[in-house]
Amino acid sequence: MHFQWYPGHMTKAKRMMQEDIKLIDVVIELVDARIPLSSKNPDIDQIAKNKSRIILLNKYDLASQQQTNAWKSWFEEKGFFVALVNSKSGTGVKNVHEVIQQACKEKIERDRKRGIMNRPVRAMVVGIPNVGKSTFINSFAGRACAKTGNKPGVTKGKQWIRLNKNVELLDTPGILWPKFEDQLVGLRLAFIGSIKEEILNMSELSLELIKFLHEHYKGMLANKYEIEESEDSLETLTNIAVKRGCKQKGDLPDIDKAASIVVDDFRNGRIGRVTLEFPIFEEKEETEEVDETIKEENN
Repeated sequence: MHFQWYPGHMTKAKRMMQEDIKLIDVVIELVDARIPLSSKNPDIDQIAKNKSRIILLNKYDLASQQQTNAWKSWFEEKGFFVALVNSKSGTGVKNVHEVIQQACKEKIERDRKRGIMNRPVRAMVVGIPNVGKSTFINSFAGRACAKTGNKPGVTKGKQWIRLNKNVELLDTPGILWPKFEDQLVGLRLAFIGSIKEEILNMSELSLELIKFLHEHYKGMLANKYEIEESEDSLETLTNIAVKRGCKQKGDLPDIDKAASIVVDDFRNGRIGRVTLEFPIFEEKEETEEVDETIKEENN
């Protein structure tokens, strides 16, 4: 599969962000804790140059706890302020107020020395499609002020939201970047639902996911679906189709239906806590570490 999705409204959104950045004190970027680096838009680094930066590891409840902690340390070493949040449940969201104050400490101090008191911090909230920006904003604000949805591309324009006398948020549309140099990044984005499903082959996507899970989280699919897990991804998917009663004409296993079930179960955390990419470490070494912690986190 070849992955690429960059509709016209994203070009417009990027230009808008470039124009508005001069009004901003801090940039809050949401990334998906399951793929922290692949879900981090490299264009944001250029747009937000010389601004304070906050990374929110969203949906951390769906990712390996050990790997999320490792990613938090990795980003902090790069100079980012970092917080773990579950925007859907609201866990960790209140802590973001304190992180914003820490990130803007120097700016606030400069304002005080200039006699500027109580000017609110202006934060731009950015992230790729379907990473949970609007859900975070609504949870952070304590009211429904941003559109939400399960599909990418819900937010199409910008919106200023005043949280309180101390913080104003600029909500922006989710944008990707024009070309994925590494198609593995595109695959990971497809796994979490950040690429429009209409351009994807869900059966192929499911087979790739099954292959990854068997390699790094062996036994997880067997436990979830009560099946025999195979080295052959298609055989495993067929076993899932049979177990779940997915049938087509002629009483044959409906592979496409089973594929959609597997991808949906993964995206919603029903298979278990899964991290799809690992920080810093060599893949082989990291695989050994992951395998040791999977059983503890998912049993």
